[in-house]
Amino acid sequence: MKFKTRLRVTLIIIIVLPLVLITLAFCGIGLYLTGAQREMPFGRMTDVSENMQDVADITEEIYQVLLEQARKDPAKLADREYLEQVSSQIMRRATYIIVCRGEEIYYTGNEEAARIILPKLPGYGEGETSEDSGIYYDEYNKFVKKIDFLFPDGSQGRVFVVSRVNVLISRHLLIDMVVAILLILIFTGIMLTQWIHKSVFDPISELNGAMQEIKDGNFEYALETDVKGEIGDLYRNYEDMRLRLKESTEENKEHEKQNKEFISNISHDLKTPITAIKGYVEGIMDGVTNTPEKMDRYIKTIYNKANDMERLINELTYYSGIDSNRIPYNYHRIDVADYFGDCVEEVGLDLESKNIQLNYTNLAQPGTLVIADPEQMKKVINNIISNSVKYMDKSHGIIDIRILDETDSIRVEIEDNGKGIAQKDVPRIFERFYRTDASRNSAQGGSGIGLSIVKKIIEDHGGYIWATSKEGEGTCIHFVLRKYIELQSEKEKRT
Repeated sequence: MKFKTRLRVTLIIIIVLPLVLITLAFCGIGLYLTGAQREMPFGRMTDVSENMQDVADITEEIYQVLLEQARKDPAKLADREYLEQVSSQIMRRATYIIVCRGEEIYYTGNEEAARIILPKLPGYGEGETSEDSGIYYDEYNKFVKKIDFLFPDGSQGRVFVVSRVNVLISRHLLIDMVVAILLILIFTGIMLTQWIHKSVFDPISELNGAMQEIKDGNFEYALETDVKGEIGDLYRNYEDMRLRLKESTEENKEHEKQNKEFISNISHDLKTPITAIKGYVEGIMDGVTNTPEKMDRYIKTIYNKANDMERLINELTYYSGIDSNRIPYNYHRIDVADYFGDCVEEVGLDLESKNIQLNYTNLAQPGTLVIADPEQMKKVINNIISNSVKYMDKSHGIIDIRILDETDSIRVEIEDNGKGIAQKDVPRIFERFYRTDASRNSAQGGSGIGLSIVKKIIEDHGGYIWATSKEGEGTCIHFVLRKYIELQSEKEKRT
């Protein structure tokens, strides 16, 4: 769930849920109190519910005043001015008095309400008249206390103190609703807090722990989730970052390992000719070359070792340039038959002088073109053939160059009958600085980057390369280049 959706849901919950719960609480409390009212019996105050005690408390003060007056001076209860004064004091409390003379109303603070309830009120001498008594009329929601007295002329009189129970119930309802609202708000707050904590803070805490693991170098700490929205995106982005960092770290470790091997290899390959040059120079300085022939041999050896060092340094410089994409490619349309025919002719004489037979077969269709850099492709062929010559262990070496025609590409195969490569080494021969000859003898040694240069050039041409080999029988290098397909519009222009 997205954060915007979460905020909308939170807003709805904050507004709607309390309203719904408050409404239900209001209805429930109202029904409960109403039901409690209707279950109150007609009779003594001590027999009614506890809620009615509040009603009695409100009427008790005026009741006690009137009762005291009835005992001391009943005639005062016939004084309308006095009754009006008492009534004005209690009307604010939703309580009023009714004074009856015989069966008629002598005075009342609420004429309309008094005439409705009068038929139900007890007569003179009826019902309980103690201070603890009271009468509840559930059809009118009224609580009544009665005082009997005699008018000055000896006629029977009754004073009723009437309280509206519904007002008191409203007070109870208000208190209960305040408590209910507080409980509802606390419940809503706890529920939202738990929901937000579980759906937002827990995932963020887990992500924080995962990032700490990444910081400590542990790239195996995976996080998986099916959650959608921003949290899910964070988890998936973390996983992508973790995998890339892991891959990058492994590549850096491998690169560092290769660099260490490279430094070791180059140190060995440079040390060998330098040692030889130093030895021969010392021989000349010590007068060992006491004949012109010996001097000439020493100087030629020094020259050859210097050339080996120069070749090695040039190869490293070239690889550094091509690996960092600093060497530009000059692509041209190349006719396959013409180009490879020239290459074979160029290297054929050199191989013949080394007693190596070169065979060339071109099965590509006449006029087949590829887009390539002629100079860089020549380096590819020379490096592969140079590698074949370097590891040739037969007295009569054979190198076959074959051009095969495929649907939308050509495949070039350069195969020799040399000593071959062990199967465990075949997948690694195109790695930088990798050499299969652990001995690193000077006769066959090299930088170990010749085939990695070949692979880089072929891939930069949009092709791919691989090798097959069998120990004792030879090795075959295969690489594929895409054909150049001339568009019809270009043909029309040329014609």
